Amino acid sequence: MKKSVLTITLNPSVDKSSSVSNIIPEKKLRCNSPKYEAGGGGINVSRALKRLGVNSDAFFTSGGRTGKLLEGLLQGEQLNIRPFYVTSETRENFIVLDTACNKQYRFGFPGELLTKEEQNEILKSVEEVNPFPDFVVISGSLPTGTDSNFMKQLVKMCKSKGSKVIIDTSGEALKTAVEEGVFLLKPNIGELAFLVGKDKLEETDVDQAAQLIISQGKAEVVIVSLGSQGAVLFSASEKIRIEAPPVEVKSTVGAGDSMVAGMVSVLIQGGNYKEVLSMGIACGSATTMAEGTGLFTKENVERLYKEIQKQ
Repeated sequence: MKKSVLTITLNPSVDKSSSVSNIIPEKKLRCNSPKYEAGGGGINVSRALKRLGVNSDAFFTSGGRTGKLLEGLLQGEQLNIRPFYVTSETRENFIVLDTACNKQYRFGFPGELLTKEEQNEILKSVEEVNPFPDFVVISGSLPTGTDSNFMKQLVKMCKSKGSKVIIDTSGEALKTAVEEGVFLLKPNIGELAFLVGKDKLEETDVDQAAQLIISQGKAEVVIVSLGSQGAVLFSASEKIRIEAPPVEVKSTVGAGDSMVAGMVSVLIQGGNYKEVLSMGIACGSATTMAEGTGLFTKENVERLYKEIQKQ
């Protein structure tokens, strides 16, 4: 039977991107026409999975005028959506490219607090998903002020349903999720340092930190993102490092989410960990080739995956 996937986004956004030549303080800047795209960790994972031919259900909070715009954007991409309505307005982000120097400026807003009642209702709504998915991807930030213990409750409930939980967040939400224990964790080096109580880690310390998390039962698989240098995967019996292929980077927006989608697309087919990591890096790298908040093209993913297989 084909494996199913649910993505959860608790702090989604509508990303508005544009471009202008020469960003100068206090000068009226006339930007090009904006482009609106759905944003937020889990939503981007679902969007990327769709491009890989994998259907998923996207659960996300939605509020106000921006929430309706978000839903419309996702319906336009023919995603299976599960909006959960909240009283606060869904946030917007603004991304602008300075075409004179090819530098991108990203302005993110925090998102309104979820009430305690809304948090409880979210847990109930996710628990009532039927049939419950084989994989749950919880990705993105929590709205400012949300009880980080909420993430722990969410992970625990998904695990109790027999689902494999993949987490990609940061800060206290990441810490509490990992305390509960997850299937797969994708931190960068800074987030990994935070999880093991260090101010920072040298690359030579990454192995020990990742294996400590695995040995404590906090994750079965730890994939440490090294940015343009690729990533390294750890399990109880394996360590696999793969370099990222050289590409012309136009934007890093959505690259991490695309990496998660690539990995999930292989996991649901029962692929091995080298294939999981290779597809993740191919998708993440291909997304950096897209402008603004755009995601990868399947053609670029396939080409990069073949390059990575030659390593």
